Amino acid sequence: MDQKKTGQFIASLRRGRGLTQEQLGERLGVTNKTVSRWETGAYMPDIGTLVPLAEQLGVSVNELLCGERLSDAAFRRRADENLVAAVRESAFSLAERRAYWIRKWRREHIPLFAVLAAAVLALAVVPWLADAPWCAGFSPLAAAAAYAWQNNRMMACVEARLFGDPPRGQ
Repeated sequence: MDQKKTGQFIASLRRGRGLTQEQLGERLGVTNKTVSRWETGAYMPDIGTLVPLAEQLGVSVNELLCGERLSDAAFRRRADENLVAAVRESAFSLAERRAYWIRKWRREHIPLFAVLAAAVLALAVVPWLADAPWCAGFSPLAAAAAYAWQNNRMMACVEARLFGDPPRGQ
C-alpha cells in the first residue's frame, strides 16, 4: 500500500464529488486536518473509517487502499495483495509474534518434552539403583544437552515462521 498514492486518490475522488476537506470530514466524524493528512499521505485512514470513507467516495475499500480504480481482473489480485500486506504489517510486534510461535511450538511438542524428562530422570535414578552413584553426574549434563537441542530446533522453526523461510524437517 502506497500512502501517497492512496492520499492522491482520496483527494481526486473528494474533488470529483465536489466536497471540501471539511465537508468530507464532517460526514466521517473527523476534522478537515485529518482529511488533509490522508490526502498528503502523512497518515492512512483508521481501520474503522475505511468503509464509511469508501462509501462517501463511491469506491471499494480495496480500490481505496490500492489508490486507483480497478478492473474486475485486477480487483481480486489486489485484494489478496492488500490482505497479505495488512497481515504482515499488523498491529502485532515482532516480539509478540515471536512469543506466539514459541508458545505454539511448545504446546505441539509436549509429548517430546515428557519423553525427554523421563529419560533425564532415568539417568538420575538408574546409577543409584545400579550402585554406581558416581554416574549420577551425567543427568544434569544430559538435561542441558536435551534442552539445548530442543531450544535450537524450536528457534529454527520460530524464525522460519517469522521471516518466511520454510521450516526443514519439522
